Amino acid sequence: MKTAVILIDGMRPDAFNQFPCSRELMSRASYALDASAVMPSSTLPCIMSLFHSVEPSRHGTVTNTFTPQVRPINGLFEVLNKNEKTCCMFYSWGQLRDVARPGSIKYTYCCEDKKLGYDVIDTCITDTALNHLSQRNMDFSFIYFQHPDAAGHKYGWMSEEYMIAVENSLKHTQRILDTLGDDYEVIILADHGGHDRGHGKDCPEDMTIPVLCIGKSFVPGKVLKNVNILDIAPTITALMDIAPDDDWDGKSLLD
Repeated sequence: MKTAVILIDGMRPDAFNQFPCSRELMSRASYALDASAVMPSSTLPCIMSLFHSVEPSRHGTVTNTFTPQVRPINGLFEVLNKNEKTCCMFYSWGQLRDVARPGSIKYTYCCEDKKLGYDVIDTCITDTALNHLSQRNMDFSFIYFQHPDAAGHKYGWMSEEYMIAVENSLKHTQRILDTLGDDYEVIILADHGGHDRGHGKDCPEDMTIPVLCIGKSFVPGKVLKNVNILDIAPTITALMDIAPDDDWDGKSLLD
């Protein structure tokens, strides 16, 4: 089973839910609009938790600077690589290079030139991902869009500029879904939310994220309960019929 995770950085559920395409996505997905991030609700700690299915206190990265693990825990990329699955990653924030150990990802693409503007960057990421996936057989793909987080920090969460960034990211996501078709199981989510011009606090605006699971293994329109970002890695391994790592704390959303 081919799987993909599309992460839209800083997308709050109440922002996601304001567009017609969002309602169409929810009609196709098993979803939660009240899923939980982890503390601190910052990008690298949250994404490390997504891939390693443990709280930041266990994987050790508690800021946007990567901290090597004192007691290493295998992440999703390592587990998939051990099971001879091919992985790829498309992103625009260099710090994400540390979410996987060297050798566990077959192909990576990073477009980090902010002079291009986030619209151009996200188009490049989408184009490159679709071109790569059309030509190569990848078992797992991670696609990351940074624009809403950048707009939130510059203009404020829920500002007009932020909402435009969310909508643009959803348009890229929709294009990916339409192109991949029924051959993929896809999870769409955010890493954290935000308030004012920041995030990282233990408040609902920062800690609540949307999670949508689309594919043959998920019931369309089903509302998922008690979802946490720690559940993503176990869900991907369950979709691929692979045992989760013994150290992981999350649960499969297929259960």
